[in-house]
Amino acid sequence: MHVGLDLLFLLPGVSGGRETYARELSAALRERVDVTTFINAETAAAGPGWWSEGPTLVLPRVRASSQAAWALGEAIGVARAAGAAGVDVLHSPANFAPAFGPFARVLTLHDLMYRRHPGFVGRTVRVGTDAVLIPGARRAHRLIAATAVARAEVVEELAIDPERIVVIPHGAEPPPERVPRPVDTGGRRLVLAVGTNVPHKNHEALLRGLAARAEDRPLLAIAGHGTETLDPARFGVADDVRLYGTVDGETLDDLYAAASSYITATHHEGFGLPVIEALARGLPVAASDIPVLREVAGELAVYFEPDDPAAVAAALGPLPDRGAAGRAHAARFTWAASAEATVAAYEEALRARARTRRDGR
Repeated sequence: MHVGLDLLFLLPGVSGGRETYARELSAALRERVDVTTFINAETAAAGPGWWSEGPTLVLPRVRASSQAAWALGEAIGVARAAGAAGVDVLHSPANFAPAFGPFARVLTLHDLMYRRHPGFVGRTVRVGTDAVLIPGARRAHRLIAATAVARAEVVEELAIDPERIVVIPHGAEPPPERVPRPVDTGGRRLVLAVGTNVPHKNHEALLRGLAARAEDRPLLAIAGHGTETLDPARFGVADDVRLYGTVDGETLDDLYAAASSYITATHHEGFGLPVIEALARGLPVAASDIPVLREVAGELAVYFEPDDPAAVAAALGPLPDRGAAGRAHAARFTWAASAEATVAAYEEALRARARTRRDGR
């Protein structure tokens, strides 16, 4: 099977969880199918990377930093390139996909945050996202969601038959077999948060909660693209916070190893991969009390109301040790299993496309 992987969304080091998903899944897929990647001009300019470990085609007029150029690439450019490359299946792993092409189309819809929480994005973004996302989703031969909660969201918002949507959880690699580099915490308990600094990740709630904790304040480390622009001084906690911005994999592993617990105050997720990564490392987890994180972490996390500073303050305290149970739970989530299920979705998409052509639709 020849699979095209639509990476036009990618800005290396900037694209957050969508990049992690595409990177880890593509590595596992290459062991099972032939993969050709389609990348934008900016990713090509970044040089070799995981996106170019096999046949790679550059769409030179597409730039992910330009919404208009990127949208045109998703709607038309990648379909033409994939058709010319002769792929059997085009998989778009980051919410957007073309609505046509001489191949089976598979789309991973991570979430519909922009519809569920419209206050977090402007009207222009909402309208533009609908214009590109909805046709690709409704005409995809198969859709992938990472959780049952995310699938229900797609069904409700886009009126798509749930039988066309397969739930495939993300994977989580176990900690690498390396001695982590020490992180100087000044002898303080370290609490780690990971996520791109966008409104729905709600990082400022952590700063408010830290300010509300009068005694035994931990050292809060926040890593992810854009987190270096947060302003702890505005909340009076400048000496209690470290902002890391974008970090490489080894630095993130060092932070996980140094942390005594993990916390997220997010309002919305399609899966919540860092929660599983933390559990895989034996860390206690405090998480927003939202359905998707309860689905992913079960009873292993301590849940709290993310917009209540007192609740966040309590969640920043020492948490019960769930190390062995957390590791066992996280071991169920592997990229190999995700890739196997994704290949099965490709096969279903090929059959659905064959039925569509036979029926003249």
